[in-house]
Amino acid sequence: MWKMWKSVWRGRLPVVALRTAHTASDDELRAARRWLAQFSPETIPRNICAVSFSRSSGPGGQNVNKVNSKATIKVPMSSLLPLIPKILHPSIRLSRYYAENSQALVIQSNDSRKQSQNLNACFDKLTGMIAEVGRAVIPGETSPEQKRKVEKLQKSANEARIRMKKAHSNKKSSRRGRSDE
Repeated sequence: MWKMWKSVWRGRLPVVALRTAHTASDDELRAARRWLAQFSPETIPRNICAVSFSRSSGPGGQNVNKVNSKATIKVPMSSLLPLIPKILHPSIRLSRYYAENSQALVIQSNDSRKQSQNLNACFDKLTGMIAEVGRAVIPGETSPEQKRKVEKLQKSANEARIRMKKAHSNKKSSRRGRSDE
């Protein structure tokens, strides 16, 4: 199932990933909101990642085939998932960076000619992706007035449903009572 959604997700989370927010308890959502508010690039330690450098492809003159400037980080899910709320786990697995065979996030950057800038760009992509998933999956806090408004709408919808049922019942009972002879 993951492969099916993985190819579909391009910037927006599929409905399957968003359903996890509805099944989470209030305490889990509260903890996830608190975690997201405090989330920063330092939240994910760099030492859990395997870093490698390779030759960058494309144009670059004489330097392109001599210097390993392309940075690749591989973040094992077993190291990453304990650091983030459980509500985000399915959505992280749906990310375009997720490699199912290695059970890791693999992020590459060859934007710059410098290794250090490419490595920083990889970590920026990682934290940006986690923050984006968090904003998409973790719903905001509902205000008390919004809760009252929803309760009022539910109550009026229920009353309208009961009125319709009574009208239908009266219509049926009026048909039963008369005889056409």
